[in-house]
Amino acid sequence: MNTPTLNLERPMVPAALYSEGEQLERRALGLPADEPAPPNLIRSLPKHRAPVRKRAIRAPKILNEAAEYGSAFTRGLRVDLPGGLTHLLLSGTASISAQGETLYPGDFRAQCWRTYRNLTELLASESATWHDVVRTTCYLRDIERDYAEFNRLRTEFFTALGLDPFPASTGIQARLCRSDLLIEIEALAILMK
Repeated sequence: MNTPTLNLERPMVPAALYSEGEQLERRALGLPADEPAPPNLIRSLPKHRAPVRKRAIRAPKILNEAAEYGSAFTRGLRVDLPGGLTHLLLSGTASISAQGETLYPGDFRAQCWRTYRNLTELLASESATWHDVVRTTCYLRDIERDYAEFNRLRTEFFTALGLDPFPASTGIQARLCRSDLLIEIEALAILMK
């Protein structure tokens, strides 16, 4: 599977442009104090321990990868734990198309439904459903204006799915990564073999 790579190259920053504090903290992290760090510089996993098995979750037919527009995160992560447990950690997901553009600017309800559709497809890519979701965090650009409508749509969706109980959830007002996004939701699902 090809993993998208970020182009993190930036022009060489002269040492004088790194503050003394920045240089100190970069060194403490094992990074060069006065130049961009090369890939795979830091290997910090103890020798006696294997990493947790994890891989990216994708649904490219409906939602592009964030790395395509310069963001350093994956849409979701599958973490396989001992004992047959799997956690699906879905990053903040919004009304984004397969081409990476914002859909339905200014239309809160349409953005909410597209966000649920994108999350549904990410879950389905791992043979999961909303019945596996145990927690959501919901970010609204204007919580006072939109929360009542958001809660109505969420209740309709979860009720239509037959979820009982509903996932645990937190609603937060936040400045989202794009000015035309009105809602973003992240989710945690747990699967058992």
